[in-house]
Amino acid sequence: MSTSDIQKNQQSQLHATLWAMANDLRGSMEAYEFKSYILGLIFYRYLSEKVEKEASKFLQYDKTTFEDYYTTADEETQSLFKQAIIDSLGYFIEPQYLFSHFTQRLKDEATFDIEELDKAIAAISESSLGTESQHDFEGLFDDMDLKSTKLGKEVKERSQVIGKVLASIDNLELEFDNAEIDVLGDAYEYLIGMFAQTAGKKAGEFYTPQPVSKILARIVSLGKDKLLSVYDPCCGSGSLLLRIGKETSVTFYYGQEKTATTYNLARMNMLLHNIPYQNFNIVNGDTLENPAFMDKKFSAVVANPPYSAKWSAKKEYLEDERFSPYGKLAPASKADFAFVCHMLHALDEDGTMAVVLPHGVLFRGSSEEAIRKVLIKNQNVLDAVIGLPANLFYGTSIPTCILVFKKNRGENSDNILFIDASKEFEKGKNQNLLTDEHIDKIIKTYKERQDVDKYAHVAPMAEIEENDYNLNIPRYVDTFEEEEPVNLQAEFTALTALQNEARDIDIELDKYFQELGLK
Repeated sequence: MSTSDIQKNQQSQLHATLWAMANDLRGSMEAYEFKSYILGLIFYRYLSEKVEKEASKFLQYDKTTFEDYYTTADEETQSLFKQAIIDSLGYFIEPQYLFSHFTQRLKDEATFDIEELDKAIAAISESSLGTESQHDFEGLFDDMDLKSTKLGKEVKERSQVIGKVLASIDNLELEFDNAEIDVLGDAYEYLIGMFAQTAGKKAGEFYTPQPVSKILARIVSLGKDKLLSVYDPCCGSGSLLLRIGKETSVTFYYGQEKTATTYNLARMNMLLHNIPYQNFNIVNGDTLENPAFMDKKFSAVVANPPYSAKWSAKKEYLEDERFSPYGKLAPASKADFAFVCHMLHALDEDGTMAVVLPHGVLFRGSSEEAIRKVLIKNQNVLDAVIGLPANLFYGTSIPTCILVFKKNRGENSDNILFIDASKEFEKGKNQNLLTDEHIDKIIKTYKERQDVDKYAHVAPMAEIEENDYNLNIPRYVDTFEEEEPVNLQAEFTALTALQNEARDIDIELDKYFQELGLK
């Protein structure tokens, strides 16, 4: 069975299970609320299985189970065993709090106590207190409120609802370590599709579709066997950062996320993808107003920031080292270029940066025009502009583009590549889709950097200057389809023939009318 077949099978099984869980929860709360329970409990199963596997490694010569060993050991032995697993995984789960313990009781006794699960979840982050991993586990399950009356007014009701969800997750035959799909990411994407109508624009804020992530990841990792560090200042669920790790070897992952719920999901996603807690640092906060990594430079920087978001644009930011080189600030009503400036500041000298933005950044005037001019004329850091199809993202149908930046552009420093991929997509049920063929064409064109009729143009700097640093893609890539030339003589001859035919018919009709005495 091919990898793509395995992926399809795993996805369809995951989707069927998610659908069943969603129906169990649907009556009691809105679709956008129950995602926290489903994703949180999938992640809890993953953490439990990691502890069980790690415990089995330690006990492989003892011919005993984790539960038997731990429950019969003295306090000192328990403490040493617990510490060994925390040193390895960053957390610990006692046998009576394991996912498998709860599901086994459900099977054997048909009972489940949600209050015990609540204790189990709290104990995970408590086990990391005072350790190096505390930051990565603290508040990780805050969005999964097991005391919420929306699950049921009584403990018994809440236990029944969550018990059903646990049983569904337990039935999911998925080896996390061998999964060919991004389990949390795929579950998230599917759940977003389910609650997109309810959540509206919010749906696109935390998830970048995999094909778009793939383009960004392939661009920033092009020609590089490994990247020391990657950074996403608006990391959402972390899927974009993790995608880079699928394209090349990445040592350290850094991200900042403003929304607490999504920040928790990003940390879960890192752990679910076997990124050791020592190798990622995700921070909750506003990137523009309270940047977390000002002292660092990164090998690759990627982002899909909120489009044309508002920000303070305070005058004192003109003194901020991220924005001072431009002499102007991005408008308060459109933070797009504020993110660009922030990201460029974070990029190391030989790194690559790729960012998804609305087309307005290419041509809007005033301060944005001034910033564009500095980026192109003074700094010469803009490497490519790639136009994407409309309606690729959840919650918005606006067309977007990818801007690629490099501080060291080498032999390409006298031009900018424009790619118009806006017409190449597959129509999906709700969104337009980019296939692997579409992605490969974009990457191939970016690598080869040559003119392609109606698709790509390598614009010399003089051409950019002639256009007053307006980067609107149709100025550079002519996609106009010429109409076939009209043969006027042939058309005139055909028209004359039709007129003659019509005249003959009129004469014939007159003859019939006269015979009938109608004229």
